[in-house]
Amino acid sequence: MTGLQPFDPTALLLIALLNPVVALVAFLMGRSADQPQKIVVAAFAAALAGSVMIWIVTWLRLMPVRGSGGEAGLLVLQMLFGLGWAYFGYTLRANRK
Repeated sequence: MTGLQPFDPTALLLIALLNPVVALVAFLMGRSADQPQKIVVAAFAAALAGSVMIWIVTWLRLMPVRGSGGEAGLLVLQMLFGLGWAYFGYTLRANRK
């Protein structure tokens, strides 16, 4: 009987940081937000879109699947980075007015 394999926090950080879907969705939704409260929603939607993209990539076997234990952390990290991208998009929109 084997236990769960430990996850690599550095790999999770890099996957969340370099996920182009998170950056694109959060930035575009942040630019279209008309209130600053909506950047949190944009970050959450970007994290979900990034998670779907990671699922598709692993389903296509383009990225290896590792042991369990880091999925929730990856979602949270993607949301944090998405929050930054959404805020950046929101400030660019606010500067145009």
